[in-house]
Amino acid sequence: MPDPRGAGSADAAQTAPLSDRASRVVPILAAATALLLIGALYLIFAVAPVEAQMGIVQKIFYFHVPSAYSMYVGWCVCAVSSGMWLWKRSDKWDAWAVAGAEIGLIFCAIVLVTGPLWARKAWGVYWTWDPRLTSTLLGGLMFFAYLVLRGLGSGGLAERRFASALALLGVPNAALIHYSVQRWRGQHPQVISGRGGGLSADMKPAFYLAFLAFTALVVLLLWVRARAERTQQAVRRLELDAAERGLLEDA
Repeated sequence: MPDPRGAGSADAAQTAPLSDRASRVVPILAAATALLLIGALYLIFAVAPVEAQMGIVQKIFYFHVPSAYSMYVGWCVCAVSSGMWLWKRSDKWDAWAVAGAEIGLIFCAIVLVTGPLWARKAWGVYWTWDPRLTSTLLGGLMFFAYLVLRGLGSGGLAERRFASALALLGVPNAALIHYSVQRWRGQHPQVISGRGGGLSADMKPAFYLAFLAFTALVVLLLWVRARAERTQQAVRRLELDAAERGLLEDA
């Protein structure tokens, strides 16, 4: 029977060069992300016009849509990494799965906060059981359940298997979120596709820069969180080795 720590030991051998490389890349990516966010905020509030009907509330759009995209990225990273972990049993993939779930859930929370704020102005209510809103809430609950499963007990093999399977089930729901408006004709607009009134030319630079800024932000957060999880894995391996050698008995 193979040693269940074999994959973790192999991963540990690669941690040092990865950490050195990340130490150089992360500050550069963080600085670039900060500059993009500052530029996006300037275009959103100083350059992009105020929409005639929605007024200042329309500017939520510049944060809501990129957050939804970032949510998709996080959840897809979690699902793909979970599938790779089920196949390879590699701690590296496990770390990326956890990072994807957590970061995706953060952006899902942003979507579920900004969406109702926009809806109150557009529809007169904060919430309606629109297909896209409902499927987004369902997706958030699924990945929240993923993190709960990971937190049960000591996060053993069984918990990780169930959590990974749940992450894979989240992929069809992510597709459901995206195509729900076309399929069931809910109230949620399709501004980017042009069916919701379109986006004026004066608004596009702010939107595109915000999209780029959020892309850099989600990549940065995923990288940093996965790196932190890899460090935690290394600490847990050291604790396990120390326990097996009896070094923690007097602690």
